[in-house]
Amino acid sequence: MRVLGLISGTSADGIDVALARIEGAPPRLRARLENFLTVAYPAPVRRAILRVAEGAGTTTEEISQLNFLIGELFAEAAIAASRRFRVSLAKIDLVGSHGQTIYHQGRASRFLGRAIASTLQIGEPSIIGARIGIPVVADFRPADMAAGGQGAPLVPFVDFLLYRDQRRGRVALNIGGIANVTVISPAGRPDDVLAFDTGPGNMVIDALTHHFTRGRRAFDRNASLASRGRPIRRVLDRLLADPYFRQAPPKSAGREQYGRAYVSRLLNLARNARPEDVLATATLLTPLSILDALNRYVFPRTRIDELIVSGGGAHNPLILAQLEAGLDRIQLRRAEELGVSEDAKEAFAFAILAYESWHHRPANLPAATGACRPAILGKVVYPPSAAD
Repeated sequence: MRVLGLISGTSADGIDVALARIEGAPPRLRARLENFLTVAYPAPVRRAILRVAEGAGTTTEEISQLNFLIGELFAEAAIAASRRFRVSLAKIDLVGSHGQTIYHQGRASRFLGRAIASTLQIGEPSIIGARIGIPVVADFRPADMAAGGQGAPLVPFVDFLLYRDQRRGRVALNIGGIANVTVISPAGRPDDVLAFDTGPGNMVIDALTHHFTRGRRAFDRNASLASRGRPIRRVLDRLLADPYFRQAPPKSAGREQYGRAYVSRLLNLARNARPEDVLATATLLTPLSILDALNRYVFPRTRIDELIVSGGGAHNPLILAQLEAGLDRIQLRRAEELGVSEDAKEAFAFAILAYESWHHRPANLPAATGACRPAILGKVVYPPSAAD
């Protein structure tokens, strides 16, 4: 099958579109990335997504309208990608759409007298299916949560297929808005996989860059601003004392932990400091928290030979340099060296997850999410032509 994977991450920079050719079934599933494209969100849409995701005041009308609007934008991104890839929509069999997360509470909390965990991804799949005429699998996280999991991380299923090795232990590290790891021991089985969110990835750095440049920059390209500063040790020590870092896996994080309130606290801790120093502090926090997680929860339990980096943070030279300095006899590799570019991997992953759902096969890893059983993920939307 040819499958399009669509996703917009917690940074809400835009819509990633990956075209994959997939055949077979685990453990002999074969998947190849054919092409990749990112379509930026219009600036007012991105502002609305971030505002709603930060828990700012909103209305049911705004959330409903955003759900359908983002569905239209996802459909337009799929159409634009098919044109750019020179592959007609008629030759694409399936779409896997993660959508846009605006709320994720993986661990249950008290709500109206009950312990409730929940998640919400918007980008109406019925709109996507109707506009492009292809079946869509969407809303992947709730099935895992219904089975007692945190609904995240889901990409470890694909990490295991891509990176398992008989002799080498590997960690797949994705540094998106949030950083997460998938740990694959040598000759490991799916039940052996450990995966969790380590903490902030680019989210805090991006928010500070936007703040200090008064919106002129959405992110610190090549760490050009942070490279001019020096980390503020007292602030960094306070940030590294975050209880989340000492919470044992399984665990997941999001804008709820590292969004606007967290950035406001950081700015208060670093008040009167130079912007470059604050950015250097936030940039160093990401690799140090990743290394702390590896030392606490990974290295004591399995031998690791390679760290494979993907996501936007793979382009940040300060993050990569600190990671490399903190790794002893472990080779740091970019994801593209193993066949899927660091920017495309998550969209590629949701193409594979959709393929598995289409074939009625579970694709969560309970060891990673905390679910009590395997679950078939997602909901299938059939396009209007399927009813003709």
